[in-house]
Amino acid sequence: MKENSIFDNTEIAFKLKSDSELERAYFLFKMISIEPLVKIGTTATKFALNMHLPIEGLIRTTVFDHFCGGINENDCKPVVHNLYNVGVYSVLDYSVEGKEGNDQFDSALNKILELTDFSQTNKAMPFSVFKPTGLGRFELYQKISENIELSEEEVKEWERVVNRFDTASNAALKANIKLLIDAEESWMQNAADQLCEKMMAIYNKEGAVVFNTLQCYRWDRLDFLKEAHRKAKKGGYKLGYKIVRGAYLEKENERAAEKGYASPMHKSKQATDDCFNEILNYILNNLDDIELFIGTHNEESTYLAMDLMKEKDIAKNDGRVWFGQLYGMSDHISFNLGVLAYNVAKYIPFGPVKDVMPYLIRRAEENTSVAGQTSRELSLLKKEKNRRKVTVN
Repeated sequence: MKENSIFDNTEIAFKLKSDSELERAYFLFKMISIEPLVKIGTTATKFALNMHLPIEGLIRTTVFDHFCGGINENDCKPVVHNLYNVGVYSVLDYSVEGKEGNDQFDSALNKILELTDFSQTNKAMPFSVFKPTGLGRFELYQKISENIELSEEEVKEWERVVNRFDTASNAALKANIKLLIDAEESWMQNAADQLCEKMMAIYNKEGAVVFNTLQCYRWDRLDFLKEAHRKAKKGGYKLGYKIVRGAYLEKENERAAEKGYASPMHKSKQATDDCFNEILNYILNNLDDIELFIGTHNEESTYLAMDLMKEKDIAKNDGRVWFGQLYGMSDHISFNLGVLAYNVAKYIPFGPVKDVMPYLIRRAEENTSVAGQTSRELSLLKKEKNRRKVTVN
């Protein structure tokens, strides 16, 4: 098979899917491709859950089981095992959103530590992950990002957030795994960036343990990366970055318009793609200083990364370069990369059905805005369904 068409191999892409799972996936992506249906469905689901109507079973057997590994880490074990058997690693992501209060932040930290320990004993799981707002209040990050003076109580609160980051980073170092820290909205991200940088300076002395995330739809991220690189070289530590295109585009543009400031977003999809590819190239040119997790469902960027690695004589399985996609999506990328012995991992959301629904709803809404991707999923699923029919006959 030609190198430039490897992602068309649906037999490899859907190897782990039974015929019924293939039909379910096709049905789900067909529904997601119809924007009005997604809006009606998400509104109805929120209402039903808030009214405690008995729909969790239906959600569990459809959208939840397709996009999530289970309700707890033990539930995810068969998924992790099956992926590892076909050359794909796992990143378990406790995807409970919107929780606040110190008890809940401490509980989230304990979950991160449990997952770190869980990963330490399972070579199929070389990463742990969390969102900054899983360990502290959004408004607190925002005040620090906007250089607003904190009250005495808020200073203490921030110290607790710093300690949670430190505890999670230290645990990752001791467990010999990598810690991915997700990025969020731009108006709170400066504080998160500063905290990630602080952790890198402490824990990334020998190699990258702590990874921050760069959302490449922001026009300032390449300059941010170069400045972080300069400081890291001066400070004698390594950088780790997950690069993604970004997840809050509409919210970012709406807030900028509402508040009357220039949007931090690139003006076009093409500019975002160019920025992603420039950052990808910059890091691969500086791999001795910066380790990379390429979080993308974009085939062109994936091919570019593969070409650059070949051009720069970087081994496919070099431990400093990883590819990643979300569970339930872009299996044609993940599984075909795994077969070729690239380092590739699936982000696997998990958690109680009701608590994970905000994540799943956001994911469905994002998919409607990336029509090309949804249509690509559908065409590949249809191709595999037809291949199986021919094979059977």
